[in-house]
Amino acid sequence: MNSPTTAILAMGTRCPPGFVASAKEVRRVAQPGGRASMIVVLLGLALATPALRAAGCCCTPEPAPAAPAFTERSLYQLDATWTTDAGQPFRLAELRGRPVVLAMFFTSCGYACPRIVNDMIRIRETLPPAVRSQAMFVLVSFDHERDTVAALHAYREAHELPAANWLLLRGAPGDIRELAAVLGVSYKQNALGMFDHSNLITVLNSAGEIVHQRAGLEGGLTEAARAVVALR
Repeated sequence: MNSPTTAILAMGTRCPPGFVASAKEVRRVAQPGGRASMIVVLLGLALATPALRAAGCCCTPEPAPAAPAFTERSLYQLDATWTTDAGQPFRLAELRGRPVVLAMFFTSCGYACPRIVNDMIRIRETLPPAVRSQAMFVLVSFDHERDTVAALHAYREAHELPAANWLLLRGAPGDIRELAAVLGVSYKQNALGMFDHSNLITVLNSAGEIVHQRAGLEGGLTEAARAVVALR
């Protein structure tokens, strides 16, 4: 025959929120001299058990459901670890759940990159406040050697890019090449150490899939902003 302690533990495996009987408490009421308390506990559990089973509640919290896998079109399948301008490791999958506007650049670029960044600022300014607060603007550097954490941070400060919505990243050469290939960005370092590159601003949905790209350096900002708003 099961002991009273075993009986209580068996019946106490299902209980409503806030009802948790620890093993220590059970053993205390099961001690000699605790007979009256034992009877009360057993009676209460016997009466409550059918309702508790019907409610399907449990003293142990259910584990959170696993996040769905990324689709084959998601950039977030890339497993590279980048470094932010604050010196922290970062994976693109951490952007999941937010609209993203992303471009590749390098801080010593004197012509195209400043225009790309300025266009991204203009896109952000045209967004409704609710969308603007959620959207992330990401700049990923081509220049592994010169775009150090300090260089990226100085660039952020010079262009007044708020940390709440702007992310500046540097990475290993192989990871840079892989991301550029997925985005459709071509680049090559020239004899002067600068980078010749295509100019793309990419909009990603909450799952990291490309939903819009603005190519070149002229126009297309209204369409890019609309693509971000449509992701709400």
